[in-house]
Amino acid sequence: MSAIRTTLMATFTIAMTSTAFAQDVSVLRIGLDGSENEADQIRKTECVAEGLKAATGVPEVQIFPSPDYNGVIQGLLGGTIDIAQMGASSYAAIVLQDPAAVDPILTTAGADGSTGYYSLLIARKDSGITDLAGLKGKKLGFADPDSTSGYLVPNVSLPDAIGAPIAEYFSETGFGGGHENLILGVLDGTWDAGTTFGSGVGDWAEGYTSGNLHTMVEKGILDTDDVVELWKSPLIPNGPLMVSNKLPEDLKAKIEAYFLALPAADHECFVGFSGGDNTAYVEVEPAFYDTIVAARKSIIGD
Repeated sequence: MSAIRTTLMATFTIAMTSTAFAQDVSVLRIGLDGSENEADQIRKTECVAEGLKAATGVPEVQIFPSPDYNGVIQGLLGGTIDIAQMGASSYAAIVLQDPAAVDPILTTAGADGSTGYYSLLIARKDSGITDLAGLKGKKLGFADPDSTSGYLVPNVSLPDAIGAPIAEYFSETGFGGGHENLILGVLDGTWDAGTTFGSGVGDWAEGYTSGNLHTMVEKGILDTDDVVELWKSPLIPNGPLMVSNKLPEDLKAKIEAYFLALPAADHECFVGFSGGDNTAYVEVEPAFYDTIVAARKSIIGD
């Protein structure tokens, strides 16, 4: 057999193997991290599930809601979740355990074109707390131990703002069960203040242009006249849309192409799934999250 024919046969075999592998993927699984109540997260993801079927040719797309971030993290590490959009700290948790588990392929661009957002510290307006000094000796709630804005960044940046370690400054700290539940806990008095996230741009009455406060205002479960913002972090890189590296490359490319086209193809679906008045998905590289990976390694460990 000639060298040319041998090369052609090898190339054909590789191509056929790759095609067969792609065809073997009969289901895609989208993980939801529990940052919002389950019913609303599922509703906002159903349009994505339908769109992915058409875009990829995979006959079934399943939605897997988790009560917390870690459930999705473990799913991506174990190969039982294929796609998830999460904060940078969740991505860091995956990378620190298995650098080859996922690719961060895209992130969102906000209403102002920014690819970043802020951690916000919120209290009830009628609490009388108007600044960080008023929080000394009070109860502070965090959103989730794997949240970037709801835990990691406040633990990095807040001590400098209050001039003391968090454990010494507050009488009690704990977790509120996700961003939405935490702010509801602030409203009902469980916590004196809580950490959440927002774009930091736009109308405060609307909870900014994107983020948890914006989503809660849209759903009618928060009036920003009832709360005050006590602190805003430095800019945080928007979280990635991640795909499992257990998927074949051609399928990953189709998934990326679908999400890149989504803002123009179905803007309402994009706004719901991405969590606010965002404008686009943009390509992102792992290096975009290096500072968050380093911060997580330093503060949490993995």
